[in-house]
Amino acid sequence: MTDKIKSGQESSKVSDKGGTSRRVQGDSFGRVNTREIVLDMLQEILEEGKFSHTVINRTLNRYQYMEKQERAFISRLCTGTVKRYLTLDYQINQVASLPVKKMKPLIRNILRMSVYQLLYMDHIPESATCNEAVKLAKKRGFAKLSGFINAVLRAMIRKKDQLQFPSKEAQPALYLEIVYSVPGWLVEELLSQYEFDQVERMLSISLDEKKTSVRCNMSKIKPHELKEKLMEEGLVVEDSELLSYAFIIRDYDYLEKLEAFQKGYFAVQDISSMLVCHIAGIKEDDLVVDVCAAPGGKAMHAAESAKLVSARDLTDYKVRLIEENKDRLGITNLVTKIWDATVIDPDMVGKADVVIADLPCSGLGVLGKKADIKYRITQEQLGELVQLQRKILTTIKEYVKPGGILIYSTCTVNKEENLKNRDWFLQEFDFEAESLDPYLPEQLREETTKKGYLQLLQGVHPTDGFFLARMRRRQ
Repeated sequence: MTDKIKSGQESSKVSDKGGTSRRVQGDSFGRVNTREIVLDMLQEILEEGKFSHTVINRTLNRYQYMEKQERAFISRLCTGTVKRYLTLDYQINQVASLPVKKMKPLIRNILRMSVYQLLYMDHIPESATCNEAVKLAKKRGFAKLSGFINAVLRAMIRKKDQLQFPSKEAQPALYLEIVYSVPGWLVEELLSQYEFDQVERMLSISLDEKKTSVRCNMSKIKPHELKEKLMEEGLVVEDSELLSYAFIIRDYDYLEKLEAFQKGYFAVQDISSMLVCHIAGIKEDDLVVDVCAAPGGKAMHAAESAKLVSARDLTDYKVRLIEENKDRLGITNLVTKIWDATVIDPDMVGKADVVIADLPCSGLGVLGKKADIKYRITQEQLGELVQLQRKILTTIKEYVKPGGILIYSTCTVNKEENLKNRDWFLQEFDFEAESLDPYLPEQLREETTKKGYLQLLQGVHPTDGFFLARMRRRQ
């Protein structure tokens, strides 16, 4: 699981710290150490509680003028450190004289990112990692602790082959917690629902670099034409093994710079998310309501087949995201609305042919993309999300006309939010499960899909962890 990337130039402009705009002064050539950018990002994510994907995207957007190699280094180092920070703390504690939790926040984050470089990144000289860490501590006002940092990192280099992990056989839960950097209570929860090997596969996959999947906007371009255009722009493009209009892309620098992106030829969307509309069986005369639509991927997908799509979400900010994607993709048969999904919209009762309910969830299926989810979610919040989903389902079921379809989906692997909520809904209301098999690629058909649902799992399927269920309202 070693991440392979060169550090490139050790200087560039830096991101802001603590949520305030600032630029750290560079050297006489106007350059600033890329590691300082990452340090400020880690301070925001691990100490101030900012969302990792928000901090990373904002930083990379700000410094898009940097060399591709520098931006890749920043992204990899920040993402990897966040994904593995519990593991890193465990490793640091084996060689440091002071426990990580008692260190000053800036010092522990310098150590975390430095140890990540030493243990998980190739092609970075160990001496450079140590020297840059010491320089960074001095620059940020911790000259007196620079010797401590140097001592810890030199000890890590000497002892890295002697580091110990909990026994997989004797302490399986603790092993998963430390090796894959997942809070203990969450490990126990997953082990209560899945076999050990499956949990380990899911957690292992979450540490890998995530691939970018895109959906062809077939209202503008055909899939084979999109593939050709992306390859002309220098990208490596792989066909999806599941959907003919989906592709895996790599070797791009800045997505928004691509002509194909600017012209709205594709949308970035995981293949699991694409399957929502794929199993909905949307027809050209259908009215589709997407009740929690932001940023709009499923709603835009639905608009390719439907007569009209009503895409709504809770806040003005979220609805603006939908509008931005709508405008870029050139969608004309989609209307947006600011609406709380827990509150009934009397104007929509009994009118929808298809309701898409991709509801708020714990996000345990997308840990590879949003690494800090596993540190943020609590056991209490899991229970609250189950109840919120039930409240929304109870409300939005009224929009489905007799004979209409409700698609329930989440990006989690927690059965309480998925199968158990689907079963609860079918017991409580006048809906029946429908087989997914007529709509699914053959390789996804299994015993559960005949019963109307599919649980996609990381490490088993080439997608995020995701749940889909199709239900029809009785006539």
